[in-house]
Parts: sequence; C-alpha cells; structure tokens
Amino acid sequence: MTLNNKRFPIPESLDNLPEDIREVILGVQEKAGFVPNVFLMLARRPAEFRAFFAYHDALMERESDTLSKAEKEMIVVATSARNHCLYCVVAHGALLRIYSKNPLVADQVAINHRTAPISERHRVMLDFAFHLALEQGEMNDDWEARLAEVGFTTEDMWDIGAIAAFFGMSNRLVNLTGTPPNEEFYLMGRVPR
Repeated sequence: MTLNNKRFPIPESLDNLPEDIREVILGVQEKAGFVPNVFLMLARRPAEFRAFFAYHDALMERESDTLSKAEKEMIVVATSARNHCLYCVVAHGALLRIYSKNPLVADQVAINHRTAPISERHRVMLDFAFHLALEQGEMNDDWEARLAEVGFTTEDMWDIGAIAAFFGMSNRLVNLTGTPPNEEFYLMGRVPR
C-alpha cells in the first residue's frame, strides 16, 4: 500500500484488518481492479468503516423508480466540488460518467451546474442539494412544489438531502486526511476499458 499520512496512518497490510473489512476491500479490488484510497483511509477505524459504508450503501444502492444512480452521483459531484473535495469529485465523477454514459457531464456539473447542459429536473435537484447542504437551508412547501413539478417524490427529496449531507461529511474526512484520488478514477468513463 502506497497511500499514507503521518498524522493518520493507514493499516500496513490488509492482513491486519478485521476479516469482514478485509473481505469488503478485496471484493472492491476484484470488481474495480484497484483499492479506492478512501477504503484504506477509513479502514484505520473499523467501527467507523462499517458505519460509513453501511450508510453509503443504504443511500447509494437503494432502488428507486424515480431517482437514478446517475442522478445520485450528480449530487455527490456537484456538492463535493463546492466543498473542495478533489477525491469525491474525481471518484464520483467517474461513476457519473459511467452511469450517465456521458464523458463530459461530471466536469461540467463540478464547475457550474447552472450553466452545464443538463435538464431542468437536474438543475432543480442540484439547486435543492446546495440549498440544504451548503446554504443550511430548510425543506419547505415551495421546495416541495418545485421538486414535485420536475418529477421527484417525497422519498427522492429525502434521498437528495441525505446524499448531500452524507457526502458533506465524507468530503470533510477526505480533506482532514489529505486522501488523494486514485489515478485509475481519472480515465474511468472517458476511455473504453
């Protein structure tokens, strides 16, 4: 493992980790072809690793008929860019490119979702995510009406807010530890595998 931080050192070997965490990391490595640095950073504190990924998966893997995986990743990319989190912009930008089948959208949304060539639905979704996560705004009848008008359900509204909030925490942890994005993420969704 080459990732390290003298303030917050990562485990020296996967063999030093609890079996359940080691299995998760090896499963991700098998699927992706590499171990995302955030897994190594969080593995230093097993209870937090488990809680973090349990909530991550509950939000990001939850099936929805009205909020797509690409839309969820768009929320992560846009809010992470405003939180100055390079890791999440790069890593989740890769997922956004893959899910949306659009090699340009992640960069456009990260820079300015209001000028990006996205739908009105996506613009309202990201405006709402910013309102909650960055402006400490509150849910109200006007937001509910605006979101419903572009096809979001009450459950979607919860997901949009929860994803923006969760990744605000993730952004802060990555910035705290200085965790860099893996180089592999930069080309994912841009060039054929």
